[in-house]
Amino acid sequence: MASEVLLPTSPDQAIAAFGDGAGVTVVGGGTILMPAITYGRLQPEKRLLLLDRSGLSGVTRGDGAVRIGAATPVSELEAGDEPLASVARTVADPEIRGQATVGGNVCATASAGVPRGDLQAPLLALGARVRSAGPQGQPSEPLEDFLASNRAGRLLLEIVYDDVERRAGHASVHRPHAHHYSILSTCATRSGGETRVAVAGAGPVAVRATSVEQALAAGEPAEIAAHKVLDDVDPSDDALASAWYRKRVLPTIVARALARLEKEDA
Repeated sequence: MASEVLLPTSPDQAIAAFGDGAGVTVVGGGTILMPAITYGRLQPEKRLLLLDRSGLSGVTRGDGAVRIGAATPVSELEAGDEPLASVARTVADPEIRGQATVGGNVCATASAGVPRGDLQAPLLALGARVRSAGPQGQPSEPLEDFLASNRAGRLLLEIVYDDVERRAGHASVHRPHAHHYSILSTCATRSGGETRVAVAGAGPVAVRATSVEQALAAGEPAEIAAHKVLDDVDPSDDALASAWYRKRVLPTIVARALARLEKEDA
């Protein structure tokens, strides 16, 4: 078990306490981490870094950007920008949303039994960038690069996306459960003539559906472009659904999200 609990009271203290991440287990809201520790699926490192007093919480707008602190509760997103707000409202139940943090959700990967990280898809669709701290300083990078990288030794600080007018569409398939695990989720946005599409639940982390985006840019109808999603993801089996089911359903979910996007454009 951990031998030291660290309670930073500022972002700088949190960064210093994290260091290079060696021997540190980061605790945001603990809604994913603590059950894993309780049931023996995870052994915490020597030091627990608690972020609830770190000053890394809050949603702010200014200078043309929306900034979301990593320790912000998921519940604070429910009345915000689409499609992030719609997805936030489907994460677990109100008690969990009030405790779980945006950073914890974004950094979550699929467990042995279920996909996680519902907020990744809407943030990808919003063109989000993340700032993290580690041995290489505090780089800012596209969320898709962060998700695809080895994130060991990096502390997520904030998520940022452009504060511009945009259209949005979202569609998903959920399993009835207190935690509302998403079997599949698709988010789409359109701004300045660019359409972004992202999918969650088809793999360990959410991904951009670039083949769908390219088909739309080439003038393909949304119903046809939606089927290109299977060029971007290779769904797998887990405790919620089979790969076969996901492959059959995913194009329909993408088409629904695009239809809702088109409806907003009308």
